[in-house]
Amino acid sequence: MSELIKMLSADTGLIESDLLAIIHTAPQRYRAFQIPKRSGGMREIAQPAREVKTLQRAIMDRVLRRLPIHDAAMAYREGISIKDNAALHAGHGPILKMDFKDFFPSIRSTDWEQYCRQHAVLAPEDVPYSSQILFRHSKGERILKLSIGAPSSPMLSNAILFDFDCLVADEAIKRSIQYTRYADDMTFSGQRIGMLKDMVRVVIDSAHQIQRPHLTVNDEKTTFITAARRRTVTGVVLANDGTVSLGRDKKRLISAQVHHAALGKLDATTMIELAGYLSFVNVVEPQFLSKLQAWYGNETIRKIKKTAATLAYRRHPGPTVR
Repeated sequence: MSELIKMLSADTGLIESDLLAIIHTAPQRYRAFQIPKRSGGMREIAQPAREVKTLQRAIMDRVLRRLPIHDAAMAYREGISIKDNAALHAGHGPILKMDFKDFFPSIRSTDWEQYCRQHAVLAPEDVPYSSQILFRHSKGERILKLSIGAPSSPMLSNAILFDFDCLVADEAIKRSIQYTRYADDMTFSGQRIGMLKDMVRVVIDSAHQIQRPHLTVNDEKTTFITAARRRTVTGVVLANDGTVSLGRDKKRLISAQVHHAALGKLDATTMIELAGYLSFVNVVEPQFLSKLQAWYGNETIRKIKKTAATLAYRRHPGPTVR
């Protein structure tokens, strides 16, 4: 029995034959659905079946957690939040924002397999098993890609982009620029726009230099923002005094939606959106959540979250085995 199969058997209680049966069909055991992007268009989310999630979490705990992740990678790390990511850029003047096209699906099983060989992550015979567990088949394609919706995807992406983050961070340090990456969202902050402009070419060159995964910059999202304008990082507003907040407009929107929810006047889509906002508030500006609870009552806030969870489950129940 391979070491990986032995480990998964010990962690899950499944016998070898059952594990191999699940692994063999794991890339197809996903439920895919579409959600709207804030920038327009739709994004595909693919959630693995429960037994595949169990195997993914076992690999996360036993394998992925020990892989190096650069300090600039802020997403999906224990004890680090969206607020922490934004706070590193507060008070730094102008910012540059960039991102990648189709970030997770750009990372393929062949990228992971090369990474495993280079860093001796797993025994050679175990690498194909891990790919079957961690990646999925998109409909009509034979290529295994990383899924938006799998619990292991964020941690794996951070590990695979370690070399990229090293290259970009080293160049940023030379220019006294702060660099962070939150999944595919890259943010740079410094004292002058002129110095930030260098980082556009650095990102493109670094993505080309690492070769795997094949990352493509989304040119439409490359934006320079001066301190004279409203600066946001991963949805958090940067104030010129070095603090971060939700922003006045977002607070007004959330407060109005809570008021309408208390009166039973919110549709299902807005209710789900509001619950997400409240979780965001709790991370970024918890004192504002306390104000909402004082204004509308704790029971109203609890009811919003409970109702939204029920509505979301009805729309997208857990994936089933195919």
